[in-house]
Amino acid sequence: MKKQLLGLIFFSVFYSGFSQHASLPLWPEGVPNSQPSAEKEVADAGGILWITQVQEPEIQVFLPPENISTGQAVVICPGGGYQGLAFDWEGTQIAKWLNTKGIAGIVLKYRLPSSASVKVGYAAPLQDVQKAMRMVRSHSEDWNLARDKVGVIGFSAGGHLASTLGTHFENEDSQASRPDFMALIYPVISMKNELTHQGSRNALLGQSPDEDLVESFSNETRVSEKTPPTFLIHATDDEAVPVENSLAFYTALKDNDIPVEMHIYPEGGHGFSLGTGNELLQSWPELFYTWLKNLEEEKD
Repeated sequence: MKKQLLGLIFFSVFYSGFSQHASLPLWPEGVPNSQPSAEKEVADAGGILWITQVQEPEIQVFLPPENISTGQAVVICPGGGYQGLAFDWEGTQIAKWLNTKGIAGIVLKYRLPSSASVKVGYAAPLQDVQKAMRMVRSHSEDWNLARDKVGVIGFSAGGHLASTLGTHFENEDSQASRPDFMALIYPVISMKNELTHQGSRNALLGQSPDEDLVESFSNETRVSEKTPPTFLIHATDDEAVPVENSLAFYTALKDNDIPVEMHIYPEGGHGFSLGTGNELLQSWPELFYTWLKNLEEEKD
C-alpha cells in the first residue's frame, strides 16, 4: 500500500499539463496465485527492452496533457510469446504515441506462465490484465478518464491476452474488467494446432495441455454478444502467427454482430509494432485512431 501511495503522490505533484509517467504495483496487498521462489526479474536492454521472469506485476501509466485529453485510456499488453515482454517496442512506445492523441496509455507488466513464482501458469496473465482494467477504472477521476472509455490493445501473444480479457466473463471480477473496445495487432487468437503460434501455446498451456483448456483459450470460440467492438491488424506474410488467427476472430465477431474493422497488409511479417519507417505499415495507428473516434461518436 505504501508503494502505491507514493505513486499517487507522484501524480499529484507532477500532473500539470504535460504528459506524465508513473509505475504502480498491481497487487500492493500481495500477488495472488504466487509462491516463494529464488527467481529474479530480468531486463535486457539490448535493442528491444526484453523483460522476463516478472515478479511484481505493475502498470506504467502515461497520461496525456490535460488540455488534449479525450478521457480515453488503453491498457497495453506487450507481446513476447508468453515467454517475455517486448516492453518498449510493444509497450511504452505505444503509450507515448497514444498520448499524442490525448489518450492515456497504461502499459502492463504481466506475469509469465513459466515463472517459478507462479502456481497456475495459464491463470496469471489473465489475473493481471483483469486487475489492471479494474485499477484504471478505479482511478478514472484522479487521472481525468471516463470509466466507460477504457479499452485494451495487445500485440502477438499480448493480443491473445487482450482477446482473452475480452471474451472470458465467468465471474463478477471478469465482468467488471470487460474492456470497452479491443485492438489486436498481429494477435495469437487460437490455441488449436492448425492456427496457433506453437511457442505461445506451449508457454501458456504446456506441451500436452488438456483439450478443455485448449478450447477455453481458443478465443475465436469464446466470442459472444458481450464481446466488445474490435479492431484487427495483421500481415498476410506473417510466418510466426498465421493471419488465419485474425480471420477466425473476425468471422466470429461478424457472426455475433459485434462491430469489427480489420486491415490485412500484403507484407509486413510479424512484430512490426508501430510500423515506423514502412510507408504502408505505419498507416495502421492512424487507422486505429480514426476507428476509435468513430466508435466514440457512435456511442455518444
